[in-house]
Amino acid sequence: MSYENDNIFAKILRGEIPSEKLYEDENTFVFMDIMPRADGHCLVIPKTPCRNMLDASPEQLSACLLTVQKMGHAVMQAFGAEGVTVQQFNEAAGGQEVFHLHYHVLPRHAGVKLRPPGTMADFDVLKEQADKIRAVLD
Repeated sequence: MSYENDNIFAKILRGEIPSEKLYEDENTFVFMDIMPRADGHCLVIPKTPCRNMLDASPEQLSACLLTVQKMGHAVMQAFGAEGVTVQQFNEAAGGQEVFHLHYHVLPRHAGVKLRPPGTMADFDVLKEQADKIRAVLD
């Protein structure tokens, strides 16, 4: 399987599709998931082309995981969460839907289940949540 340059995350990186950006460094980009399964659900992606974890370079993996850790702390603080769930899927059979490496970072509260997948967020609510996370990162 090869990397497709027209996937939605590649378009976000090129600025062709808007996103609610939370954080960016030399190697990674973080933005809100528009179909969140928890308040504060965000996505960490490498800035360089990479289909998924199976074809990622060690540099892409380490850069992403450092940012995942940073965002895990940030979303827990922003939402008063007691834990964090990190999800990463590889290939269609593994649950991957967008074929650009990405990590889901979801703040979690005891006894609160994740929302079902596939429900579009209210963009005003998404921006409010993003502002809470950005405030922690500043």
